[in-house]
Amino acid sequence: MNPKDLSAMRQEYSSRRLSRSNVSPDPFEQFSAWFDEAVAAEISEPNAMLLGTSGPDCRPSGRIVLLKGFSPAGFVFFTNYESRKGRDLSANPYCFLHFFWRELERQVIISGRAERVSPEESDEYFASRPYESRIGAWASKQSDAISSRSELEERFAEFKRLYPGPDVPRPPFWGGFRVVPDRFEFWQGRPNRLHDRLEYSLKGSEWLLTRLSP
Repeated sequence: MNPKDLSAMRQEYSSRRLSRSNVSPDPFEQFSAWFDEAVAAEISEPNAMLLGTSGPDCRPSGRIVLLKGFSPAGFVFFTNYESRKGRDLSANPYCFLHFFWRELERQVIISGRAERVSPEESDEYFASRPYESRIGAWASKQSDAISSRSELEERFAEFKRLYPGPDVPRPPFWGGFRVVPDRFEFWQGRPNRLHDRLEYSLKGSEWLLTRLSP
């Protein structure tokens, strides 16, 4: 595809609108309402989100992770603490989460500070995972270089022998993060690129709602 072909690629948005009068004053309630609509629309993996981090070198990094719970306390996902994202968040806990629900012409960006969840919460979620996913958590030295796929498969087989199941302990290097937000942006696609953008920003204990220019 040449640059001329790319320049012609565009999507017109027109199905919905977003205004201060039709949103909740509480961004967590607003997110919950939109998330429920994404689930009802049968969007594939509505809980998939881009996690953006920055490490000690200040270089940004992003990857898709899965939201595994949310409440007014924050947004939870699980990972290997020794992975690139885990190391980034240990060095700089400020991060963002980005949801894109194309079928609803919507985006949500959540910015805040990540903190580790309790060991008990990590244990509870880890125990709910399929057996082989728990083995995989032990086998993968996430983000480290490996010599071949065979090396990974050999480690997987080794830990299956070590933990034949069904009980598999949670690795000490694996667990959850909770992102505690101080900013939300809700984006609704609109015609002529005049999109609706509403921002909630935390001031003290109050959420301030502002319309942003597209």
